[in-house]
Amino acid sequence: MRILLDYRPALRQRTGVGAYVHETARALVATAPPDEALVLFSSSWKDRLDGQAVPGAQIVDRRVPVRLLNLAWHRLGRPAVERLAGAGFDVVQGAHPLLIPSASAARLVTIYDLDFLDHPERSRREIRRDYPALTAEHARRADQVVVISTHTARAVESRLGVPASHISICVPGVSVPPARETDPPADGCVLFVGTLEPRKNLGVLLDAYARLVSRRPDTPRLVLAGRITPDSEPYLRRASSGVLAGRVEVPGYVDEATKRELFWRALVFVLPSHTEGFGLPVVEAMASGVPVIVANRGALPEVVGSAGYLVDPANAEELAAALEQLLTDAGMRRRLSEAGRERATRFTWASTAQAMREAWRQAILHRSSRS
Repeated sequence: MRILLDYRPALRQRTGVGAYVHETARALVATAPPDEALVLFSSSWKDRLDGQAVPGAQIVDRRVPVRLLNLAWHRLGRPAVERLAGAGFDVVQGAHPLLIPSASAARLVTIYDLDFLDHPERSRREIRRDYPALTAEHARRADQVVVISTHTARAVESRLGVPASHISICVPGVSVPPARETDPPADGCVLFVGTLEPRKNLGVLLDAYARLVSRRPDTPRLVLAGRITPDSEPYLRRASSGVLAGRVEVPGYVDEATKRELFWRALVFVLPSHTEGFGLPVVEAMASGVPVIVANRGALPEVVGSAGYLVDPANAEELAAALEQLLTDAGMRRRLSEAGRERATRFTWASTAQAMREAWRQAILHRSSRS
């Protein structure tokens, strides 16, 4: 069986969707049966897909601008991916909510959350142009819809009209880091990891941290690690002015080794997002033994369970109080650290790969029944 997987989100900085696609591809190759061939598809005018990105996978890398190809695929429904690849496939797995045109394969789309329907202003221009208008139709036409949490599955069923039988939950895994052998260092920090964008609710995080610094000058530094976009500018200005000046580190996108060092350094990890389809950095933090504070919205309560501290993401004072309690209560930090480690063991990439194969099987059955 030949599977084409859209690898484009992982072509450059592997955060969020890119990390999910890359790690799932690695797990699929590692657990592949003899009759399965995974083909990674990429399209870019300037960025090339390294043949060793996922050893064992086949590569289709085309020098076609991604925005041009997306416009043709999303709005015209052509060209068929078989024409670009020069080969046929049994399954075509899209990494986004919109279908990849195919001549004969069973087709899947992947939906992480539906924030773009409620708050298109938080998304990039191309997403604003296509996703709100096309996602419901494409999800219903897909042979199977892959989601990453029960929260998103329920939203896809109720809001897009996709039957539950056509939705597969493929929860992300976590690559367990080496255990931190000592207490956090003297320069321990409050850590955020994620793209610096409006949906991550960084304005409230900075408000909460500023309140805490005003009443506790010995508060550890805040580190905002993640990809910087044009939408990041207001947060960067705020982080370098007033009471926050000199107290907030913004290293930008960090590689895996640097991220691991930040987790070792962190006293507390915080993710106060307006919504998350899953929240992979939260599980990475828990696996690293870092106590977490997360928003009580989206899929985060489902992911964290009782192993984290949940707060109202609209309430800066509540977030400041949670930070203060964890930073001053070593016993609570230890309890949440232990609970987080245990919770993180539930999430493995091998399980993700197994669930993805079941989604492919369902897609082939549904395509056959439609035919």
